[in-house]
Amino acid sequence: MSARGARVAICFAATGLALVIAAVTALLMPVAAAFAAPAAAAASSGPDPVRYFPASDVQAAFDHGAVLLDAGSFMVHASRRDAAGMAEVHLKDTDILHVLHGGATIVTGGTVIGGKPTAPDEERGSSIEGGATRRLAEGDVLVVPHGVPHWFRDVDAPFLYYVVKVR
Repeated sequence: MSARGARVAICFAATGLALVIAAVTALLMPVAAAFAAPAAAAASSGPDPVRYFPASDVQAAFDHGAVLLDAGSFMVHASRRDAAGMAEVHLKDTDILHVLHGGATIVTGGTVIGGKPTAPDEERGSSIEGGATRRLAEGDVLVVPHGVPHWFRDVDAPFLYYVVKVR
């Protein structure tokens, strides 16, 4: 880890749980807002806005990696990686990851090498130069704000994790 990365890690550790709670709360506000309007409408019109996914459906999604829910302003992915991926930059989506199984080394920040647009507001490249390297393990949560390059450099397969993409 670079000296700058160590200072950021120390600063982050010193601020404690309050900062983590504030950051996650701020990122999840659009998710809450996305549910508020449909919930109010459903209370008067009848359809239930709550989405339930039985364990069998979730397991099937993790078998191949799949989107469980696309609600427009946010998505929930049951993600699976069996190998390293390409470097990515989401220009509009913030990724909130929760690791369920396995481990991976992720690089965040830095510069994407060979980056090219692959879809609207999405860029991919072969790797990242510079950036901070972290080891992710079961139970970890990582928040990657929109516009920040990230790359799963090494993966212990199968690596299973939820991603909530907030727009």
